[in-house]
Formats: sequence, C-alpha cells, structure tokens
Amino acid sequence: MKAISMQCRMEIIRIFRNPYFVFWTLFMPIVFYFIFTKIVNANIPDRELWQAHYLMSMTTFSLMGSAIMTFGIVLVQERSQGWSKFLKLTPLPSWAYITSKMIAQSVVHIGSIIIIFLAGIIINGVSLSFVQWLTAGAWILLASFPFLAMGTLVGTMKKVETAAGVSNILYLLLAILGGMWFPMSGFPDILQAIGKWLPSYNYGNGAWEIVRGNFPEWSNILVLSVYLIIFIVLSSILYRKQDIT
Repeated sequence: MKAISMQCRMEIIRIFRNPYFVFWTLFMPIVFYFIFTKIVNANIPDRELWQAHYLMSMTTFSLMGSAIMTFGIVLVQERSQGWSKFLKLTPLPSWAYITSKMIAQSVVHIGSIIIIFLAGIIINGVSLSFVQWLTAGAWILLASFPFLAMGTLVGTMKKVETAAGVSNILYLLLAILGGMWFPMSGFPDILQAIGKWLPSYNYGNGAWEIVRGNFPEWSNILVLSVYLIIFIVLSSILYRKQDIT
C-alpha cells in the first residue's frame, strides 16, 4: 500500500506540472465559461439558470478532457518509453499501475471541480444550495469514470501522435454533439437523436438536472454504466493481447 500511495502522489504532482493539462482542463473551460455567460449569451431571459447550467457544462467538459486526453496520452507515452515494462520489474503489483493512475486522476478531478465551481461563483455569483453543490460535484466526479475507462482505451494505442490526434477529435466531437458547448435544442433532429445516446450528453445532463432542482435521470446512469462496462472490457482485451504479443 505504501508503494501504491507513493505512486499516486507522484502521479498527482506530474499531472499538475503538465502544461497541457492546465491549459485544456482548467484554463480553457474557465475562458469558455466567461465568454458564453458574460459576452455571447449575456441577454438570455433566465441568466441565473443559464450561468449555473453552463458552469456544469464546463466542469464536465474539463473532466472529460482530463480523462480522455491527459490520462490516455500519458499511458501511451509511458508504454512507448518502456516505463510500464520497467515497473513490472519493481515490487509494485501489476494491477497497481493503472489503479494508482486512476486514483490520482480522480483526486486531481476533485481539485478541478472545486476550481471551476469557484470560478463560477467569482465570475457570475452562481448561487446553489449546499446540497446542490455537493450533489453536482459528486455526480461529476463519479460519472467521469466511463471517460477514464475511455482514456485507458486510448492508452492502448502504440504512437503518441495517433493517440493525441484521436483523443482530440473524440473530445471535441463528444463535447459539441453532447451539448456541452451549445444547447442541443438548436441541433437538427438527427443530431439530437444521436447526441442523447452519447456518454457526454448523459454526463452533462445529470449535472444540468441537479441545478434545476432534480436528480440525474435513470437513463443517464444506465447509459454511462453501459459505456463504462464496454470501455473496460475492450481495454482489458487489448491490454491482454498486447502483453501476449
């Protein structure tokens, strides 16, 4: 346990020292939040609800990017540099490598949630009840696990350049089609139908429901659970196959 704890601390320090992580998962969501609540959509009727709604969008956008890109690309980098093979020679259990990374990423996600929530309070004075803040934060953290599993799937790629390109495209498509940047009500019917089955929409919608005074819909939980299982199974098969070959 001591070795795993040390590995987790190292991962947390490494993540926060990564300028790519700071830019894409902290700086950019806060900038987007400022632009879309203070400039672009400053005259919408229910500003308070929109400001809270978009705060949830940018927080989920942040964690989704961290899980898919930061987490996934680092796995590819370490495998390509032989670091993961080197760790197999150490007393650290083989299962602890991915586990410690996921724990560390989750701890970092807690920090990201707090920072972006604070940005919403400072920029727009977003006001939610204590229960809503706590429930929204818990949902955003726990519902990010399918994206961590997606990150492990990205981590099975052999080249860093390929992983970076695929994860960037995947990240942006999921964010746009899932209604994180713009409400899906403005999309064509076919895109709305597709978007409602995406993990990004179900992730964001759970948080949007909370700021409306509701709980996440059961369909959101079910869809995210299915994606979590699929990504875990696929990544496990691919990692096992790569170990054999």
